[in-house]
This record gives sequence, C-alpha cells and structure tokens, in this order.
Amino acid sequence: MENINAANFIEEIINKDIESGKVKKVITRFPPEPNGYLHIGHAKSIFLNYGIARKYNGQFNLRFDDSNPAKEDVEYINAIYRDLEYLGIDYDEVHYASDYYDKCYEFAVKLIKDGKAYVCDLTADEIRETRGTLTEKGKNSPYRDRSVEENLMLFEKMKNGEFEDGSKVLRAKIDMSSPNINMRDPVLYRILHKTHHRTGDKWCIYAMYDFIHPISDALEGITHSICTLEFEDHRPLYDWVTENCGFENPPRQIEFAKLYLSETIVGKRYLKQIVESGQVEGWFDPRMPTLSGMKRRGYPKEALKEFCNKIGVAKTNSKVDLKFLHYCVRENLNLNAERAMVVLDPIKVRLTNYNKGSEILQIPLNPLNEEEKREISFSDELYIEREDFMVTPPPKYKRLIPGGVVRLKGAYIIKCNDYVLDENGNIVEILCEYIENSKSGNDESGIKAKGVIHFVDAKNCVNVKVNNFENLFIEGEDGLLKVNEESKTIYDNAKAEKYLLNTKEGNRYQFLRKGYYVTDKNENDIIEFNEIVSLKDGYKIV
Repeated sequence: MENINAANFIEEIINKDIESGKVKKVITRFPPEPNGYLHIGHAKSIFLNYGIARKYNGQFNLRFDDSNPAKEDVEYINAIYRDLEYLGIDYDEVHYASDYYDKCYEFAVKLIKDGKAYVCDLTADEIRETRGTLTEKGKNSPYRDRSVEENLMLFEKMKNGEFEDGSKVLRAKIDMSSPNINMRDPVLYRILHKTHHRTGDKWCIYAMYDFIHPISDALEGITHSICTLEFEDHRPLYDWVTENCGFENPPRQIEFAKLYLSETIVGKRYLKQIVESGQVEGWFDPRMPTLSGMKRRGYPKEALKEFCNKIGVAKTNSKVDLKFLHYCVRENLNLNAERAMVVLDPIKVRLTNYNKGSEILQIPLNPLNEEEKREISFSDELYIEREDFMVTPPPKYKRLIPGGVVRLKGAYIIKCNDYVLDENGNIVEILCEYIENSKSGNDESGIKAKGVIHFVDAKNCVNVKVNNFENLFIEGEDGLLKVNEESKTIYDNAKAEKYLLNTKEGNRYQFLRKGYYVTDKNENDIIEFNEIVSLKDGYKIV
C-alpha cells in the first residue's frame, strides 16, 4: 500500500502500521448504539472514520452495537440509516453486534475454562462498593475462586434463564488492585430478560459493551478502532479482551477529542427528556442538535463536513463555538442558495400614481451569478415589512418615512406621501408614489435613496408560514444550560413572491435581508419554511 501524507496524528499512526507491514488494508467502522438519534458529535466521528477508509482505499463498515435491548429500538436504527444517507456516507458492509452473540458466548466460556472469568453473585451496588477508588484498591469478590466447573455450570444456567435479572453476572478475573478501575474484574455479562429486536427471546444474558465491542471489531477485521477520549481508560480492557480471546492480529484502538459545542447539549438522556416532555416537536425538531433536526433545519451536508474538517482532529478535548458551525453553513449557502423576497410581517403599500397594471422585472437568482435571472412582478399594491416604515424613526434610520424615499429591491424608488390608520390608531396602509424613471439598472431620476428594502407584489404573491429560530439552549441563573422557551417565532401570515409557489421540500433560499431558509413542506395549500441561519452574526475567524 502506498504511503499517504498524514493529515493528523491518527493518520500518522496508520502510516506507521502500513510501513511496518502490520496492516495491509485499512478497515474502519462507525459503531452507534441504537438507543437514540445521532447528533452533531457523531458526524465528526462518521466523517473521520469514513474519510480515513476512503483515503487509504480501505473499507468502512456500519455496525449497530445492539447489546442492550432495554434501551434500543428499531426506530433508532432506521433513523441512523437516514442520517448516514443525509451525510452522503456509503458503507461497504453492515453488521450488528447481535450477529456475534454466539461467538461472544463461546469466548466467555473460553475465558472461564482458562480461569480468567467467573460468575459473581454480588449485586450491582455491592460490586460498585468493593471496586475501590482511585486511591484505594478494590476487594476480591467472595465468589472469585469458584471452580471452573462451577462457573461453567452457573454460566450455562444464566444463559438458560434459570436466574433473575441482577442475581448473577460474569466477571473477568484480572486484578482488583489495578490502578485502572476498569481492570478491576469488570462485568462481561449480565442477566436481562428482555426481547431483542433481532434475536427475540433466544438470549436472556447480554454481553457488556466493553466485551462485545472489541470482539466485534476483531471479528470484522477492523484495523483501527477510532473512538473518543472517554474510552482511553478502557483501552487496556479492550486489549485484554482481544488478547485473551485469542485474536492474533487485533485492532488498534486510537482515541481522539470529542466534539463539544458551546450553547449545545447532546446527551441522549437529556434530549430524550425534552422530547418526551413536549418542549420540542420531537427528535426531528429543527432546533435539535440531532442530525435529523439539522437535516430538517436545512444544514447542507457539505457544510457539516467542512465544519468537521476545519475543527480538525485533536488529542485533547476543547469547546467549539456554535457560531463557527453557523459560519460554515452560511458560507456554503451564500454560494449556493437561490435568492427570494419574503415579507414576514406585511403591511400594504399602495402606489397612487402607478397605472401600468402588472409589470414583470428580472433580478438575479444569486448575485454571484448575474446571468441566471428570475422574474418578479410589480403592481400598484405591494407588501413591505412593517418594521421598514416608521412615522417617528430613530437616528440613522434609512428606510421609509413620511415624506421620505426608499428604493425597492430590483424595482423603483418610492416616496411616502401619507398613511392610513384604523379605528385603533394602527397603520394599515401606506400611500406612496413611485418615481417613474428610477427603475433599477436604468435610473435616470437623479434621486439618491439612502435605503433599499425588499417587497412582494400584493396582487401576485403566495401566503407562506415561516419559522424563525434562536438557540434551543440558553444559560440559566445557575450558569447551566436550559431550554430556551422563546427559541421559536412563527410568522403565519408571511407573503412570498410567486416564484416560491412550486418550491420543494429541502430547497434552500436566501430571503433577502432576512436570512437563509429551507422549505419544510409544500402540501395541502400550506407552504412552510424553516430558518437555517441568519444572514450574519458578527462571527469572524481569527
């Protein structure tokens, strides 16, 4: 295999393994436990493992670590498949940890016969109490010296369902005085009378993650088991399992820094709690840090990949500013998103001197490509944003005021002559005149309008619903993050140019002067958009 220039410390390790002849073909994997929805942190691991496999012309596997039927569900498996499709990941093989249940049992029996595992009757609390601390050694279980024959008999009875949940476990016999607590006779199997989504009721004992995971890696021929830093202390146990189960060329575990985003919570337990409490619409809520939520939010997969590439692969944990993710998304959309005009909070403008009926104007789909145009209509009745007109404006206000002028994007300059109030004193209509020879691109009026605002033709528009978002999590009084109860604002009377009538789910746009948006739905006469990111937030790369 040809040596490849390393982009990070993981690839440096891989290059050395290739040079030494230890590795002929690089095989990596992404091994999610199907007990929740994937989040942005998983994207980093996916892109890393997938990218390495492809860079070295190797193999990339997807494996579901489904060894705990108490928490896992087919719903999560299906969601993971969808998320990988969203990220554009193609895997070479699909496996399940449950594929290896029989093999794991055989390896457990081997360890018992070799005197390296025993059945223990201590409860989970008792095991925890006798494990010791970072400064105190653990205490041997009173069942540690059971004979091989008794352990084999008890373990078989465990498998046959003759004991209750929690009454017995199988533990590795390693070293209760080890400085690494994970090596103090860890549990390898527990009793769990739960129906498994693939194996049904065949098994009532299930291997622990630290046992089945290295075995799964080894059986699949994984060369480099790339995982996050919390597994660093588990590496000696990973190596102990593969060595004592008799694998001659076991995988090499390498740890890298986990992705921590500011103003973001990704813990499955907490996310599940806010889903079940109804604080969000579900795992697919566009405000959620799940990949399902980000897809619905309209984040381009290319932007997520660029974000993960730019933050790099490190050996120590650090926190990445959420605004940097938004920056990467915005950079992608600025280049690729079509432009459109949408008025979120409309107020009507009537042009008292316009008598041309309906006029068709052309403006660029994207200002970065002036050749591609779209048509917009213009008539004597328009909608503008309510905030774009003020009777008593603040200093430096450059939009429409009584007696003032403003340019309509891609159209004409208009001058406000008056406005109409309802019985409650609210402005319901603005009366203006248009400057006839002030058309954009051919302005001969000599009038200099300081401000430019967007508009929609009131006689040729479409009603849409627009959802704007703030961060889902904000800092509470105790300094901890909590759910932002005001993270969603709905505009259900927004007006859009007719161009958006045939938009399709997933189409992305820049709504001029507002932000970037994605079509959430267009069905049953309801067109709905979700905000992706704002036009800008002041974030700069240092």
